[in-house]
Amino acid sequence: MYSIITNSAAQAALGTLRSISHELDQSRDRVTTGYRVGQASDDAAYWSIASTMKSDDKAMSAVQDALSLGAATVDIAYNGLNSSIDVVDEIKAKLVAASEPGVDKDKVNKEITQLKDQLVAIAKSSTFNNVNWLNISDKTESTVQVVGSFTRDTNRIVTMQTINFDIYGGATTGEVLGLVDGRTSSTGGGAGILTSTHFAQAASAGSNWVLHVNDSNAASATEIELTSSTSNDDLDEMINVVDKMLLQLTNAGADYGALKMRIDLQSEFVGALRDWTSKGVSALIDADMDEEATRLKALQAREQLTTQALSIANSTPSTLLQLFR
Repeated sequence: MYSIITNSAAQAALGTLRSISHELDQSRDRVTTGYRVGQASDDAAYWSIASTMKSDDKAMSAVQDALSLGAATVDIAYNGLNSSIDVVDEIKAKLVAASEPGVDKDKVNKEITQLKDQLVAIAKSSTFNNVNWLNISDKTESTVQVVGSFTRDTNRIVTMQTINFDIYGGATTGEVLGLVDGRTSSTGGGAGILTSTHFAQAASAGSNWVLHVNDSNAASATEIELTSSTSNDDLDEMINVVDKMLLQLTNAGADYGALKMRIDLQSEFVGALRDWTSKGVSALIDADMDEEATRLKALQAREQLTTQALSIANSTPSTLLQLFR
């Protein structure tokens, strides 16, 4: 039955056209932005999860920067220790040479003095971003920290993990990683390999031989230096003490190398974690562009057909009126 009051066919076609137009707008928005879930109204659960993961990714980016900063600080300290090993090794060679008969000890001492000054210069210049782990000062903390990771547990509690490194906690045993203890208080130079009296005590030397005397150890230490009256016994003690310093310098270099390896591994892991996070966010909210492009073409075809159907439905009343002519 046809009615000139109500055009049911046109109404049905118009409703379908409205639905298709809405889907077209949605599909065009996805193609334009690249997001399947661009706002909370699209999918509140996925949008909330993705927003949290994006925030965590920014935090991990900051962790990566902090790890790079820590790695650079470790590199400076490690390279400073490596350079110091060569210089201390040269001092040891000069002391051995001075023990030979007929050698002018005063001239050898001038060379040793220059080498000791070079060691102090290395310690003071091994600075990165106002941080120096080789030249211990009153502001230097015994344990330094490098940001390691950012975590969010199952209870959604955020914590920062750090890599802790003890620079001079082993001052009583000589297991220190600094070169010079420059603290103003009388610490016996214990936090620096070049200033600690521990090595002389470990060698059972008659004097507390060190390679550098300053305010921290002036009350108890004797600086290694040669004069024409320096005895062979003193030379032997100096050589033994310097040899023990060399051993600790090597150990310290190994410790810094291990720390650098850990920081590098952690940096790689954080980078991989960021990649995994990005993939997870993409799976939640990114649009499948191949699917959306195909869907867009299909919707455009449906729109054209529905428009034709609406045109046919609207022409039906005109055809009906011709019967009354």
